[in-house]
Amino acid sequence: QINACNGFYCDAFTPNSPSKPTMWTEAWTGWFTEFGGTIRKRPVEDLSFAVARFVQKGGSFINYYMYHGGTNFGRTAGGPFITTSYDYDAPLDEYGLAREPKYGHLKELHRTIKLCEPALVSVDPTVTSLGSMQEAHVYRSPSGCAAFLANYNSNSHAKVVFDNEHYSLPPWSISILPDCKTVVYNTATVGVQTSQMQMWSNGASSMMWERYDEEVGSLAAAPLLTTSGLLEQLNVTRDTSDYLWYMTSVDVSPSEKFLQGGKPLSLSVQSAGHALHIFINGQLQGSASGTREDKRISYKGNVNLRAGTNKISLLSVACGLPNIGVHYETWNTGVNGPVVLHGLDEGSRDLTWQTWTYQVSAASSNFFVD
Repeated sequence: QINACNGFYCDAFTPNSPSKPTMWTEAWTGWFTEFGGTIRKRPVEDLSFAVARFVQKGGSFINYYMYHGGTNFGRTAGGPFITTSYDYDAPLDEYGLAREPKYGHLKELHRTIKLCEPALVSVDPTVTSLGSMQEAHVYRSPSGCAAFLANYNSNSHAKVVFDNEHYSLPPWSISILPDCKTVVYNTATVGVQTSQMQMWSNGASSMMWERYDEEVGSLAAAPLLTTSGLLEQLNVTRDTSDYLWYMTSVDVSPSEKFLQGGKPLSLSVQSAGHALHIFINGQLQGSASGTREDKRISYKGNVNLRAGTNKISLLSVACGLPNIGVHYETWNTGVNGPVVLHGLDEGSRDLTWQTWTYQVSAASSNFFVD
C-alpha cells in the first residue's frame, strides 16, 4: 500500500514482487555542509526528479533528510562555538511552516505516485528507449497501467512518442502518467506559488533580542566534589550545565619577596577549552577562549596573591558538545593542566595534583572569600 508523504519520510509503495527493491534512500533537501561554511540549497525540481527516478526504477521507500528544518542552540548545537541550523531549505521550515514551492511540489509528487499504486505494486517495470537520452518505465498489469517518461538531457526539451501519443519532456525531468496516457505531474514543472517568510519585530523599529539565563538555583546548591587532580569537564557536568568551577587554595608566606615589592606572581593554565575565567579571592584576573579551529587554551597572566590562604577559582565554559569526528567520544574539554604558579621564592609551584573542589553551574557558593 502506498502512503502519501507524512512527517519526516514518505513511503513510495510496498511491492508484492520479490524482484522489486525494498531498500530506502535519503533524498537530501539541502544536506549538511562544513559548519560555518556556505549553506547549499537543492532546487525542488532536482529533488523531485531524484525521488521520481527512484520510484520509476522500482524503489519502495523514500526518506527525506531533513523534511522538517530546525535550529539548535546552546548545548544542543552541532559542536563547540557553533549554532547549528538544520533548516537548509527543508519543505517544512524551522517554525513548522510550509516552504513553497518545495512543500507543495513534493506533496503533488506523492499524490501522483499514490494514483499509480495499483500498477506499481503488481509488476516490475518495462524499460523502453524513447531517444538517445530519453526512456519510458512502464508498469502495465490487469489492475492498472502507470508510466514514467524520463528526459535525462539537462539542457534541452525532448519530443517523444509513447503509445502512439506525442509528449514534450522538459530538460532533466520525469513525467508521470498514472493511466499511461495523461501527464499528471512533471518534476520540472512547478505549479506552486513561491512563498517568502518575512520577520517582523513586535512593534519596535528593529528586531528585539532576548537573553537566556541559566537556572542556577538548584545547581548552585549542588553538592561539591573534592578530589586530587584535575577532572575532565563533561564527565563532571554530565550536560547539566555549560559551566564548571575548579577551585583550590594556595598558602603564601608573609616573607615572599613579591609581597615586598618584587616581581608579581603569574599563573599559567592549560585547558582543553572552550573558554576560561580566572578568579583570585573572588576577583577576576583574566579570561581566555579557544576558537572553532583550535579549542585549546594556554593562559598566562599576573595574579594578585596575599599573605596567608588564597583561593584560586577557575570557571571553565563549554561552548557546545562534540557530535561528529573520529573517536569524538574521547575528546575532552575543561582544565586539563598543568596549572602552575610562577614567581614564588621557591620558583614555580605546580598546582595540578593538589586537592581541587568542583561545582557545577555558573554560580558558586564558594566563589567569594571573606
